Formats: sequence, C-alpha cells, structure tokens
Amino acid sequence: MKRPILLHPDPRLKKLCEPVPDLSDARRALAADMLETMYAAPGIGLAAPQVGVLERLIVLDCDKADDAAPRPLVMFNPEIVAASDDTSTYEEGCLSIPDQFADVTRPAAVTVRWLDEGGAERQEDMEGLWATCVQHEIDHLDGRLFIDHIGAMRRQMITRRMVKLKRERAREAL
Repeated sequence: MKRPILLHPDPRLKKLCEPVPDLSDARRALAADMLETMYAAPGIGLAAPQVGVLERLIVLDCDKADDAAPRPLVMFNPEIVAASDDTSTYEEGCLSIPDQFADVTRPAAVTVRWLDEGGAERQEDMEGLWATCVQHEIDHLDGRLFIDHIGAMRRQMITRRMVKLKRERAREAL
C-alpha cells in the first residue's frame, strides 16, 4: 500500500527514532509499503519517519541503470560502523523536500550493519551512490535532513519554498 510522504517542515521529520524492538508481520508490511511508496515517488531511499513512523527502518534501491534489476534493501536498526576519511559530494534531494537539491559532502564509503526482514544481522561495505543514500536515510532516523548539511541562508530559502508548497497543496485539497 502506497503511503503519503510527510513534507518538510513537519516536526516528525526532526525527531530521533526509536530502535525497532521486534520484527513483527506489521513491521515487515510497513517495509513493503515503504518500498512501494519509494518506487512510486520515484525515489532511491525512504525512511520510516517520512511516512510518519518514528522507528529505525529504512529502505533503499540505488541501482539506477535502465537495465539493472531491482536491488531493494530493507534495513531495520541500521547503523554506520565505519566511515572513510575520503569524502564525496553529491547533489542530494529528498522525497520530503520535493524539487529542491543541494550539494552535500559525506564520507565516500561506509560500512553499515542492520537486521534484515528475517531478523538476520547483515553488514555491507557501501560506496558511491549507495554510501550517500544510506547515510542520507540514516540521518532521517536521527532527525536530520540533507538541508541540515548546507548553509543557513540556503536552508532557510528551501524551507520557505516548502512552506509555500504546503500552503498551495492545502488550498488545492479544499
């Protein structure tokens, strides 16, 4: 089931998320809903707080080539256990901040540990777009948005645009 995506500014997007205590069928269904929502948006990552659930769950699929088979990853309680000293800069966007982009510098490679849908602990080294995306989504779980990594003036400008967009959408919904 496709879920509505919260738009910035929304206080739920700035909250620290709680660890997932158990992998119930309801949480696995949430993960499936999040993947459907992410693909429909379309996006390459989505965090539970973006659909109003304040738990440590992210989904991502960063294989963007037209001929690439989908590689969806569902991560319960993801954590970065190592990060490279080397950095890379990507132009980031966010499904909760539509049509707004900014260059963000992050570690170029990370090692991530998480629980998969079956409850098994997994660990993977990620680089390139995968590393950027997983860091972006884990930031959501800590109440941070990509605009928190840019200058204050640019962040305020983007926030004003989002307030205006939310007002326009509210008027359209009437």
